[in-house]
Amino acid sequence: MPAELLEKFTAETGIEVTMDTYDSNESMLASLKAGALGTYDVAVPGDYMVSIMAGEGMLDTIADGELANKGNIAPEWADPSFDPGRKSSIPYQWGSTSFSVNTAAYSGEINDTSILFDPPAELSGKINMLDSQGGVMAQASLHLGMAQCETNRDMLKGLNAMLQEAKQHWASFNSDTAKEVMVSGDADVGMIYDGFAAKARAEKETLKYAFPSQGYVVWMDNVVLLKDAPNRENALKFMDFLLEPENIAAVSNYARYGHGVTGASEHLDPELATLPESNPPAGAGQGVFIEVCDEQTQAVYDQIWTNLKK
Repeated sequence: MPAELLEKFTAETGIEVTMDTYDSNESMLASLKAGALGTYDVAVPGDYMVSIMAGEGMLDTIADGELANKGNIAPEWADPSFDPGRKSSIPYQWGSTSFSVNTAAYSGEINDTSILFDPPAELSGKINMLDSQGGVMAQASLHLGMAQCETNRDMLKGLNAMLQEAKQHWASFNSDTAKEVMVSGDADVGMIYDGFAAKARAEKETLKYAFPSQGYVVWMDNVVLLKDAPNRENALKFMDFLLEPENIAAVSNYARYGHGVTGASEHLDPELATLPESNPPAGAGQGVFIEVCDEQTQAVYDQIWTNLKK
């Protein structure tokens, strides 16, 4: 979020904003569960994490009329499956998660998940993966053509084996510097969000964002009202502020992602409409949201992830 936007909110309301960042949905959830709940007013989780947080009883309910600008939410984002009726959240930014390739290091076909999981020799050891269980597992499932919340033990063993084999080709797990390692050349392949990829390409023109034929992850980040928010009234004012078309457009212009607010498009940088990172080519696979598994199945995926990070 651009600092200038936070300064604008403070100038308009007199409310100062303290912002902390986390490198993944999972690390944010862990922090809140470890005692931070009750110290933050709002958080910005991805779509699937909204469902998880609601299930954990971590979200407050926004009553009818408490958000003056709720009607600005675009119809396609007004009633999402992860928060029906937008009872606890508003849309923030949306986009995709895939990977970028340095075409100066590799000139072959990049729209294939094998680049990550069974890479050619010239890319082995030069791959950065996001430190995101949901993102990596979803992309691995697409690679194998299996369900995200698979329950067949043989298929899960196959998933684990594939990831352990692929791990030897990876140099790092890093989300915070996913752009920087691609620009610096520390990695020639990197899982990355489309907005980060656009920013990376602006600094290094040989970087190209892939839309794998097997599919890729789509996501929407959302601002949620947290249970026991110490400054609940101010939190609602901030959410209303972000539902102003001009304000959310400032976020999109900065972050290079899509928005979910009616009327914001007229305030956008025209270049956003033509970014290659935002426009899947013909032949691209289907974009899919990360799914929330039942508790028993999730425990298996958690174990696979733990083994992968050892």
